[in-house]
Amino acid sequence: MKITKPLNLALLAVAGLTFACGGGEKAAETTAETSAPAAAPAQEVSLEDKYKDDPIYIKGLEKVKGSDCTSCHMVDRKIVGPSYAEVAAKYESTEENITMLAQKVIAGGVGVWGEVPMPAHPGLSEEDAKDMVRYVLLLKK
Repeated sequence: MKITKPLNLALLAVAGLTFACGGGEKAAETTAETSAPAAAPAQEVSLEDKYKDDPIYIKGLEKVKGSDCTSCHMVDRKIVGPSYAEVAAKYESTEENITMLAQKVIAGGVGVWGEVPMPAHPGLSEEDAKDMVRYVLLLKK
């Protein structure tokens, strides 16, 4: 085959590159598939939006914010004590666990989450402590 025109030479070069780079019909399909717009990532819902109408969340958050809990605990990050999310992951939200954890909040303690003691909160009523614990246990990821 004799190549006489520059256009033929250019087409031959493109065809050769396409073949050498794994092109062809499959490449055209892949290109068409990958050039389609990607689905938008799922929007992460904030806790405030997720639980804004939940009375357990509202009551518990109000009591936690009015206490000294935030000195040692955050929702997603460990400070001195475990994060609320870590506590929620460890304990199922049962009445038995809520009562036990409320008593620990009131009495204080050490050893479950390390050697840094949690101070006692003797002025906290059992009902307030339970409301706070119910709030924390909602924060399971």
